[in-house]
Amino acid sequence: MSTISATPVPADASVLDDPLEQQRFTRWSTGQDGQRVAESTLRLSGMYCAACAGIIEQALQGVPGVAQATVSAAGQRAAVRWDPQRTRPSELVAAVRRAGYDAAPDAAVPARELRRAEARKALWRLFVAAFCMMQVMMLATPSYVAGRGELEPDLARLLNWSAWVLSIPVLLFSAAPFFAGLWRSLRSRRIGMDAPVAIGIAVTFIASTGATFDPGGVFGHEVYFDSLTMFVSFLLAARWLELHARQRAEQALEAALDSMPQLAARLAADGSSEQVSVLRLAPGDRVRVALGQAFPADGLLLDGHTRADEALLSGESAPQPKAPGDELVAGSLNLGAPVTMQVQRVGADTRHEAIVALMRDAMSQRPSLARTADRLAGPFLWVVLGLAALSAAVWSVIDPSRALWVAVSVLIVTCPCALALAVPATLVAAAGGLARRGVLVQRLDALEAMARLDRLFIDKTGTLTTQSLQLHWPRVLRADRWLASPDAALALAASLAAWSRHPLSQALAAAAAPAAPWSWTQVEELTGQGLEARDAEGMAWRLGAREWACAVSEAAAPAASAGEVPAEVWLCAADGGCACFGFDEALREGAAEAMHALRARGYRLSLLSGDSPARAQRLARLLGLDQAIGGATPQRKLDEVAAAQARGERVAMVGDGVNDAPVLARADVSMAMGQGALVARAQADAVLAGNRPLDVVHTLAVARRAMRIVRQNLVWALTYNAVCVPLAFFGLLPPWAAGLGMATSSVVVILNALRAAR
Repeated sequence: MSTISATPVPADASVLDDPLEQQRFTRWSTGQDGQRVAESTLRLSGMYCAACAGIIEQALQGVPGVAQATVSAAGQRAAVRWDPQRTRPSELVAAVRRAGYDAAPDAAVPARELRRAEARKALWRLFVAAFCMMQVMMLATPSYVAGRGELEPDLARLLNWSAWVLSIPVLLFSAAPFFAGLWRSLRSRRIGMDAPVAIGIAVTFIASTGATFDPGGVFGHEVYFDSLTMFVSFLLAARWLELHARQRAEQALEAALDSMPQLAARLAADGSSEQVSVLRLAPGDRVRVALGQAFPADGLLLDGHTRADEALLSGESAPQPKAPGDELVAGSLNLGAPVTMQVQRVGADTRHEAIVALMRDAMSQRPSLARTADRLAGPFLWVVLGLAALSAAVWSVIDPSRALWVAVSVLIVTCPCALALAVPATLVAAAGGLARRGVLVQRLDALEAMARLDRLFIDKTGTLTTQSLQLHWPRVLRADRWLASPDAALALAASLAAWSRHPLSQALAAAAAPAAPWSWTQVEELTGQGLEARDAEGMAWRLGAREWACAVSEAAAPAASAGEVPAEVWLCAADGGCACFGFDEALREGAAEAMHALRARGYRLSLLSGDSPARAQRLARLLGLDQAIGGATPQRKLDEVAAAQARGERVAMVGDGVNDAPVLARADVSMAMGQGALVARAQADAVLAGNRPLDVVHTLAVARRAMRIVRQNLVWALTYNAVCVPLAFFGLLPPWAAGLGMATSSVVVILNALRAAR
């Protein structure tokens, strides 16, 4: 991460062409021709409907060197692939601004400043419209309450002139986004949802102006300035609520971006420190991290004991204890004490940046359901314009004085804003809620597939069990005076194991209760074999692999346990005493509860493991799984998933290893553990950053609820149009009521969509 400026991006955007600056919002890859390809993510503002996404995409694709541009109207982001030999980031921003919108790098501070500016402007537009609406309503009240002949004509004209003056700020300032949207649609020759709204506002103002200054003219004497200002106020209120809801969905990403420090205290060889940009850190550097500061890179804790808050990265709310040698994650907060760390990974290689990249990709996507809605919106808008023209023609025969107002009502009430927001708003809200828990959705379409699953295939090692081993049993195979019982053997072995940093030795040392330290001399560790030492009486002991450890005694080696557990450590003495310690995988916290919950919800569960069939069956019985397949090669896993799909089942795969990547790609839905292999995470539709099996249950529940909300929103939007369009067409819905109905429908959709984030 680069140092983030506290000011918005300059107007000329030339600072974005600095290679260091580009690291904040650009990733690099190699194309098929071997040339470098850049992919930048931009935060957009000024978008009000799904048609805006197409306009911005068209503008970006018109920049020389842009290979692909994808714009998400719900996420307010653009993902652009471009050739660094032919264009620069500043030209991308310039193209967006020429199209009538604004853009900034998708990094915390510039994006937040852009968001605040957009929110302030939206609130000011709403304030002006609402204030003027109240004044216009006050001026219109006498004409509604006065009886025939009670209101003098000159006073009525004075009131109409005053209302006209107060409507001008609403037209020129508050309603400016609608007219800007109409102009952009005309320039790009693509109709947008602002078109019917802008036409309705313009027609209402022109006709009311004509009636104000020429009551006996073609427009008659009725004025609708109150309806105009009320409609603009209602619609701006709905859009402000939509903006507020969308920005809430972005808080998880911005919090993750903003969690990285800008500077780090790098230690020199002589122990002195200097403040450097985190971009200047390199693997091997030693960095001092103060209390309350975020770790600037992935690395190891060198000295000191502390606690790290990794909530933004994994969803784990409790701070995690850290001791020397433990891994530290960039972006997590140091909550215990000042410590020193050694840098292992920096920049785009850190887990923090990988998570941010996943979130950016998800926020930049346009789901298939949203693309379908976008395709339908264009033809629907042409139908709206045609229906308005038809209503004007019909009412010009029935009652010419009402033809114009009926057409305006039809234009306003049929604007499909709620229909366009129904899908993307819900899916983005659901993805944002999952991200706050530590589940990173890489493909929004996957939420739809998750809601329709029948079967889950689940890997064992690293998914249901941890990668580390824990003591499963101690056994005394040949007793002597020191190895009289399993507990005595364990205490003796743990005291010798404490001399080694080997993972199995550490697990053995941790398994024994604290006891008086054993007196060991001549301790020596042989790589790949184990520990050799002498006790206080000078007798030789060995702790390690079976053949090597048992060779310390002249007695024949005891029989092995035939692969009953994944790993064994043997303790043997020169006098013939011998004990064995079996290590097995530990279940991840919540694994049993997660499998029980999934079965209760009707999912069929199958265990796919490359481990021995016996251990796979044992774990399946322990967790109550429907099926267990052990000794499975990557091809066997792929065949099992393909066979289930051939039977018509909708399948999900949950895994973490390199050998899971092919089956993750084949499954209808795939989930990978955050600590799994990079290739597995790259193939997955969702990454469980917290490595919690219970997050699988939560993710599927959120997906089901999100699709229910999508259906509710679509039904609401279609029902609203089915009811209100006939009312407007038959002249039963005045323009102000049409505006209220349209704004209300959008508010209902947005508020309902926010439920998906819970």
